[in-house]
Amino acid sequence: MNPQDAPWEVNWGWGLPLIVFTVVVHVCGMGLITERANRLPGGGTTGWRPMLKFLVRLAIAALLATALHAFEAATWAATYMHIGALSGGRAAMLYSLGAMTSYGHVGLFLPPEWQLLGALEALNGMMLFGLTTAFLFAIIQRIWPFGGHHGGPPG
Repeated sequence: MNPQDAPWEVNWGWGLPLIVFTVVVHVCGMGLITERANRLPGGGTTGWRPMLKFLVRLAIAALLATALHAFEAATWAATYMHIGALSGGRAAMLYSLGAMTSYGHVGLFLPPEWQLLGALEALNGMMLFGLTTAFLFAIIQRIWPFGGHHGGPPG
């Protein structure tokens, strides 16, 4: 099929597997990040050292979550290039990040026949950022050094 003739069903055919793939990758990746953050040794509950350890652990988790989002955006960008919707890698990645974050001020547009795919990526981005928020919240709850819940199950 000529990409210029892509009906909406073809957009859904590309978009839904990409959404499922990126959500599965994201949950597995964030799960590993959370597990590692929870395993790092903590500290006491007084002084500046516990806060420094907390900040380092949180910064590492945020950096890895950002790398995960970049990989997922690159997956969409590669798809845009594969189907002929965007030709250059930089343009495809920039468009993908704009769609995923709903930033949308890039000045790049998909051809009309592929615009539904861009909207599906925006939907995917909302899901991924929601998952990231949930995982980062769980990490913060688990490793916050002052008061609150630490370690194993409450008891």
